[in-house]
Amino acid sequence: MSKKKLMRDTALLTGSSLAMRSIALVFQMWLVSRIGAAGVGLYGLVGSVGFLAATVAISGIRFASTRIISEELGLKRAGGVGKAMQICIAYSLFFGGASSLILYLCAEPIGFLWIGDARTVLSLRILSVSLPFISLSSVMYGYFTACGRIFKAAAVQVSEQLIRIGLVVAFLGFAPHGDLEKSCAAVSAGSSGAELIAFFLMLSVFLGDRKKHGKKSEPSPRLPARTLGVAFPLALSAYARSSLSTLEQLLVPRGLKKAGYTANGALAGYGTIQGMVFPIIFFPSCIITALAELIVPELTAAQVAGKKEQISRVVSSLLRKSLGFSLFIGLMLFILSETLGKSIYKSEDAGYYIRLFSLLVPVMYMDMVTDGCLKGLGEHLWSMGFNIAEAIFGVILVYTLLPRFALNGYIGILFFEEIFNFTLSIWRLSRVTEIRLFPSLLNNKCRE
Repeated sequence: MSKKKLMRDTALLTGSSLAMRSIALVFQMWLVSRIGAAGVGLYGLVGSVGFLAATVAISGIRFASTRIISEELGLKRAGGVGKAMQICIAYSLFFGGASSLILYLCAEPIGFLWIGDARTVLSLRILSVSLPFISLSSVMYGYFTACGRIFKAAAVQVSEQLIRIGLVVAFLGFAPHGDLEKSCAAVSAGSSGAELIAFFLMLSVFLGDRKKHGKKSEPSPRLPARTLGVAFPLALSAYARSSLSTLEQLLVPRGLKKAGYTANGALAGYGTIQGMVFPIIFFPSCIITALAELIVPELTAAQVAGKKEQISRVVSSLLRKSLGFSLFIGLMLFILSETLGKSIYKSEDAGYYIRLFSLLVPVMYMDMVTDGCLKGLGEHLWSMGFNIAEAIFGVILVYTLLPRFALNGYIGILFFEEIFNFTLSIWRLSRVTEIRLFPSLLNNKCRE
């Protein structure tokens, strides 16, 4: 991928992401006013289980499709792309269908025993319907990323966001005010319906693209084994990480209740940070997430071609720009925190937590870029290993510290997790490629 094309695709993906996040933020403001912080917290718990189920549905295939197709294109075997897609789609159908069936059948024990709130059972069953479509869409998204035509998938994602909001608003119209169970189910129904419609949109775009750009199939050595070799280990790592992360999220309200919070008070505290503050903190990160995703095929192609110097130059430049951007965003969020909390959510607590987490923005944003670089260089298992280690520590700390330190303990845990993960990730990246963050300083020293 040329530098010009990378910049163009980054701008397109950033623009679509910015549009999606702007729409989502306005919608989140309305949702908080409609179902309250406790309702947002309850849906957050449903979402954490849904995220685990989606992880099983995807089972590493989104990254695997990007990686394998990038390899085929990098090795000038465009005819192998079609065969790779067939393998990826079959894989996603199996895991998407299995995860859907498991979540639907186990919704009751999960709601009663895992989450500890019977009001989540209906929402979990509704979310189970969307899992096969999430898995299949992930394959096609990986295809567009690898082929450098990400704008097509981005257009579908923006449409999906608008459809989701419309459906949620419509379904919430039938839910009585104050009924958290039905309100949560309405949000779940809107999300599932949007995933279904988005899949058919993505499918139509994909079929049109293959008709236009597809080439006659040609043999590609060990394609099924290579696909499974990327997807399956990544899936196992993702299962472990997502399970631990979900367990951590479910333990938070329980820990807050042990610290003296009421059931709805615990949900409100959890919902304030996860459902109100973090959307603000991560809102400007769209350019970072776009770069982290688009850098994967470029680094993969450079690695296949043995261009070590190009890899070092691209990674170093990306890290420098990301550091400057993240420091600027962190400063702006710190200065504007009180204004953002009051104007968006009419909440002083939200403003206080935005200011607090603004200090962590450079670490969070840099970790996203570092993770993308590691994936592009085939170091995804190391990245997942770091994520698993982080999640293990998170579960232990939440279980032991929250009953004693309540929300302050939770904030401290989040800081520890982010710094721990980034430290390990940047260490590994420095081992596989030479990082030159300040080349001018190094050149001056060499002249001296």
